Amino acid sequence: MPLSLEEYQVAQMYMVMKMQQQTSSSTEGVDVLVNRNFEDTLFGKGRYTSKVYRLQSKAPTWLSTFAPTHALTMHEEAWNAYPKCKTVIKCPYFTSFTLTIETIHRADNGHSENVHGLNKQQLAAREVEIIDIASTSDGYWSYVIGSNTVDFSKFQSATTGRGPLLQGWQDRCKPVMTAYKLVTVDAPYWGFGSRLEQALIAVFLCP
Repeated sequence: MPLSLEEYQVAQMYMVMKMQQQTSSSTEGVDVLVNRNFEDTLFGKGRYTSKVYRLQSKAPTWLSTFAPTHALTMHEEAWNAYPKCKTVIKCPYFTSFTLTIETIHRADNGHSENVHGLNKQQLAAREVEIIDIASTSDGYWSYVIGSNTVDFSKFQSATTGRGPLLQGWQDRCKPVMTAYKLVTVDAPYWGFGSRLEQALIAVFLCP
């Protein structure tokens, strides 16, 4: 992202609040069960939250054919010690499903190696996906989370003067930062596990 770490932190908090407002209605939305400070040896000091997401209207058609309307009621636990964050999402209906997102934010251009400190076995199993916000290609992630509605190769911010983001912008832009996300999915459901994975990543991974 063409942002400093401090700017991205503000933008991230704004987008999380905006998403919660946009998905809230009389029948759906986000319930915050716990919101408190925490401190441990892994993250240091930060903010712990426990939330329940009721997102029935976002359930894909194929899921609604055999699952009840509450199938997309999700429980989220999050440990936010920015620039390190961890989120664990579970679904009471699909009891064996777990989505874990571990994020490390760095003020670099995305070329850092193994920022999550994975061992050899984990590195061998890892699949790396680079999401370029300025890309217009129709790849896997554009399918999962949707395509850009803004052409960043032509856009320039009137406030900061940053942009347009032309090819190779990551190596020229100042400031620049990267969100390194380690996404671990356990969806042991034969026949639709990967589709369930895609549906829930589309809901929770974008912010």
